[in-house]
Amino acid sequence: MYRRLILRKLDAALGDSRVVLLNGARQTGKSTLARQVTAQRGGQYLTLDDPGILSLARSDPAALVRGTGGLVVIDEVQLAPALFSAIKRVVDVDPSPGRFLLTGSANVFLLPRLSESLAGRIEILPLSPLAQLELSSADPASGQEGENWTDALFSARPWQAATLPPDRLAICRQVIAGGFPEAVARKPGERRDAWFRGYVTSILQRDVRDLANIDGLTELPRLLGLLAARAGALMNIAELSRTTGLPHTTLRRYLALLEATFILQPLPAWSGNSTKRFVKSPKLHLLDTGLTAHLRGDTDANVLALSHNLGPMLESFAVQEVRKLLASSPTAATPYHFRSAAGKEVDLVLEKPGQIVAGIEVKASARLAPGDFSGLRTLAEAAGDKFARGVVLYLGEQRLQFAENLWAEPIGALWNAV
Repeated sequence: MYRRLILRKLDAALGDSRVVLLNGARQTGKSTLARQVTAQRGGQYLTLDDPGILSLARSDPAALVRGTGGLVVIDEVQLAPALFSAIKRVVDVDPSPGRFLLTGSANVFLLPRLSESLAGRIEILPLSPLAQLELSSADPASGQEGENWTDALFSARPWQAATLPPDRLAICRQVIAGGFPEAVARKPGERRDAWFRGYVTSILQRDVRDLANIDGLTELPRLLGLLAARAGALMNIAELSRTTGLPHTTLRRYLALLEATFILQPLPAWSGNSTKRFVKSPKLHLLDTGLTAHLRGDTDANVLALSHNLGPMLESFAVQEVRKLLASSPTAATPYHFRSAAGKEVDLVLEKPGQIVAGIEVKASARLAPGDFSGLRTLAEAAGDKFARGVVLYLGEQRLQFAENLWAEPIGALWNAV
């Protein structure tokens, strides 16, 4: 069993919040973690995947939660939205912390009626597929207690030159495998592809249809494939509409459904100065590069290592790894991308409270040149004295300083200390 990076935040949240929600896509390990917490704390575990419990939750939600004492864990709570109001009444009567741990496979931020019903009473923690730090042989707990890579990015502690032996092929294997626990456990090739096929079918035929409450979603598999093919690119609604033949209103609804189930995770544009012209379109990223690789057909690590497709795949991989580290980090930073009107871009921008900014560029190359830092220099100019550090993650072995606050870093540093 993997020790999840989010565990420390989860324990802290149960210590002072009445309701805690683990929110994330299906098959990311929410149920496993919820059962683990139930066993440790002696709570009661209920899953709405059980038809009998689901029927009661929908017909009489108050009866399901009435008279409960201690921790109650309810899995897949989004299947019975009326439970949120019933839970609200229970915790208003008894405001003790750690009353309910919920898991959900739909983003409550995109379903405002659910999130608003427990406003001020709930802490929401995201759970993504496994991070490479969780998959590595190193004990993830050590990453929880000390600085993870995102903490170090903003740290005032000076960085030092270091070496991390690269393995281009091994990194391509990690990109293709992604982080879904069951997919990672399967052998690459036919068996892993079969898992991803089943996953896509399950998500589109169950979760998305449940949210949409309609059956006419036959275009979604093709749309998902098109989004995977455009991973790392700017979202262009007009181009997607032309390619799919979907009207803008229908397309936007489908994209919202994919976001609500966490499959589509667009990266918004950063602009630190509204008087300057920056591109505002979000960048396209899917939840997991294993899923992206399956949908694109990039499932051979040897081929990917020599392909031009490695660039966008590696970018999406790094973006999602950083997002996972942020979820478990005390560094409260929001991820964006940056692209100026002149075309200078940075793949990932992290902004802390106080508008403190760090930039991350990703290169599928073992060597770097000064020109590889041009986007970070433009970002530094835009952020001014709020710019903390800029890093180019690449497939080389050296951590090197190229200029003040500008560094080259092996991409493996995201899960291996250097």
